[in-house]
Amino acid sequence: MDVPIDVITMEQAVSRVFSFFETTECHSVYTPNPEIIMAAQKDKALMDALYHASLIVPDGIGVVLASRLLKGPKLPERVAGYDLVQNLFAHMATTDYTVYFLGGAPGVSEEAAKVMQKKYKGLKITGTDHGYFKESEEEAVIQRIQAAKPDLLLVGLGAPKQEKWIEKNRGVLPVKVCIGVGGSFDVMAGKVKRAPVAFQKLGLEWFYRLITQPTRAKRMLQLPVFAWEVVKLSAKNKNK
Repeated sequence: MDVPIDVITMEQAVSRVFSFFETTECHSVYTPNPEIIMAAQKDKALMDALYHASLIVPDGIGVVLASRLLKGPKLPERVAGYDLVQNLFAHMATTDYTVYFLGGAPGVSEEAAKVMQKKYKGLKITGTDHGYFKESEEEAVIQRIQAAKPDLLLVGLGAPKQEKWIEKNRGVLPVKVCIGVGGSFDVMAGKVKRAPVAFQKLGLEWFYRLITQPTRAKRMLQLPVFAWEVVKLSAKNKNK
């Protein structure tokens, strides 16, 4: 559906991000699920951001399954954005690489930072900012990030706002890697519970979110639409 996805495992994705730390440019990393892919069909700015990314990993199990129905390379596994960040933290804790948290409601990123530093001894977090800043406050947020000069910037503004924000501002950010992390700070801070491991392994994390966060129901309606589009594409390929 015109959204580029890297054929990559979790281990390879972590290695790729660390290779970005050794460069002089700012790399963007995104983690699209079916909802984001469907949104990109109607949102040119979002699609452009995805096309300009240095790394795009399949966050949703639906994206992995779709690759196995369609022609072309098959995605080896789901690379969930939350898990990618946790793996990065585990490795970064033994290095001098630094990270900055941007996003979430007031107080959430600060709490997430405290929890992560306790979990990963040695993790260096150089700053935090909530994601409810006004347009008039954006320049001050950018200046704080510029002053901190983190190697990694996690942007949790929700899709597609975070992807567009990164695409618009990465040229002025002294950052090696920006990752759009959605609501990950809420999970890190313990405000929202991650799906049990059994749900994750069965590819049913989306279902757990639906039953525990009914407000996501409207967004979840994109899942059957995505599935139908994949089925149509698969049938079209078979008829060629």
